[in-house]
Amino acid sequence: MLTFELPDKTTVDVHVDRLLNAGYAGRNQEAVQHHIDELAALGVPGPSQVPALYPVSPYLAQQAEIVTVQHGKSSGEAEWALVVSDRGVLITAASDQTDRDLEVYGVAWSKNAAPNILAKRAWVYEEIADHIDEIRIESFVTDAGGVESQLQDGSFADLLPPSYWLDELKAKEVAQPGTVLISGTIPMAEGVDQFASLWRVRLFDPRTEDSIEMSYTVEKMPEPVG
Repeated sequence: MLTFELPDKTTVDVHVDRLLNAGYAGRNQEAVQHHIDELAALGVPGPSQVPALYPVSPYLAQQAEIVTVQHGKSSGEAEWALVVSDRGVLITAASDQTDRDLEVYGVAWSKNAAPNILAKRAWVYEEIADHIDEIRIESFVTDAGGVESQLQDGSFADLLPPSYWLDELKAKEVAQPGTVLISGTIPMAEGVDQFASLWRVRLFDPRTEDSIEMSYTVEKMPEPVG
């Protein structure tokens, strides 16, 4: 069960029944193909079609402040989340924590190795739909020394829009309360370590100057015994 505070200060509860991660969802599909080619050179298998859509275990949709991972090659991704609720479609900030080592064996596997973290505030999609492409998407990472750096900086215009995914959900007959879709991510800055101990993701609406933020700490599990 997730709980979101809306701009009018009311709250809405959403019991997540279906969680989906979009992949290779950039609006510039030529750049997406270039990214796929780069990943292939690193041993990451490419998708059978683009954009891709990966089912994820619903319990991995969380509003946690701590994410435990099995090793140091796990990182977040700045994304927006589409949440279908009893109050309509909501948009919020999210991070898809992904196991980069496991990604080499299968992207779908890597998406199920850690939670999708969602913010505790959300916007009503209908209230921002007329300027959705203007909304900024940013991520910041903090290293072990406490220094924060910006890792991602883009906008909704860089990704396939919520309207595209709503049409897809309707076509699959799953555009109903309890469905959550994570958007896919934007490029990361070179020279910034994505394997950080603290992640912060922000959506910023320049029309209203309102923002939605979420952050969490990444902690490595103890070594297994046996």
